[in-house]
Amino acid sequence: MMGAEFVMLSLPPMVIGALAAMACALPGNFLLLRREALIGDAISHVVLPGIVVAFLLTGMVATGPMMLGAAGAALLAAVLIATIRRFGGVEPGAAMGVVFTTMFAGGVLLLEQSNTASVHLDVEHALYGNLESLIWIDAVGWGSLLDPRALAGLPPELPRMAVTFAVVAVLTALLWRPLKLSTFDAGFAQSLGLPTGAIGLGVTLAAALCAVAAFDAVGSIIVIAMFICPPAAARLMTNRLERQVAWSLAFALASAVLGYVLAGYGPLWLGAPASVSAAGMIATVSGMILALAAVFAPHRKA
Repeated sequence: MMGAEFVMLSLPPMVIGALAAMACALPGNFLLLRREALIGDAISHVVLPGIVVAFLLTGMVATGPMMLGAAGAALLAAVLIATIRRFGGVEPGAAMGVVFTTMFAGGVLLLEQSNTASVHLDVEHALYGNLESLIWIDAVGWGSLLDPRALAGLPPELPRMAVTFAVVAVLTALLWRPLKLSTFDAGFAQSLGLPTGAIGLGVTLAAALCAVAAFDAVGSIIVIAMFICPPAAARLMTNRLERQVAWSLAFALASAVLGYVLAGYGPLWLGAPASVSAAGMIATVSGMILALAAVFAPHRKA
């Protein structure tokens, strides 16, 4: 399990899954504390049609067009929500529910009706991702980690997710105090002259960046789960934000590693002939961690 075959077949997707999980968990902490945790779910629903349209227009699956497509879809969603609220006379939650589900269904329909399966952009990959196929063909063992020529053959999703996680982590560290103040006491933050509206928008944009970067590799299931489950479990472990963020990253990492191992090797250990979906198992493990935290954590709600 830990030899050359592991380095080639299992290490890259495991690292990609871990980076995607931790990248989503970081903004997820602030979305949770702002009572906006379902924005991550909403983003995952909204970006799908934008990504599909971007591919159909450009003919390539690249971060730039995908980001532009996702941004256009988000703008369209905002306009539709405002229109429905104004002319339909419904509450914001209902308007968002209608728009998000309709756009996600439209994205699924576009995937089914367009010829995208050849580039790993179809309903299955949109939901469950592409983790199992992200192998490192040039790897011949652990020594490949120090071989520049072998490293050049890494799946492109790995450096993409590494850069995304690094950017979100650095921005979180640099803006820690404004984020903390605006999250816990928006009125006090405004009295200090902090742009609380811009900070909230920045958190949402960070979540969108993580969702789009992770979408092709890990699919929407992991993205949705990691925005909510690790931060929620971490919130039950401590009342201090610094420790909560650390707990959430630990839970996200554990979910990715344990989920991938259980998906690939668990059925074989039980005598089953085939593995199960890595993305589905990672999301399942994150949910199990949240359930355990809800029962045994020191700050669980009564």
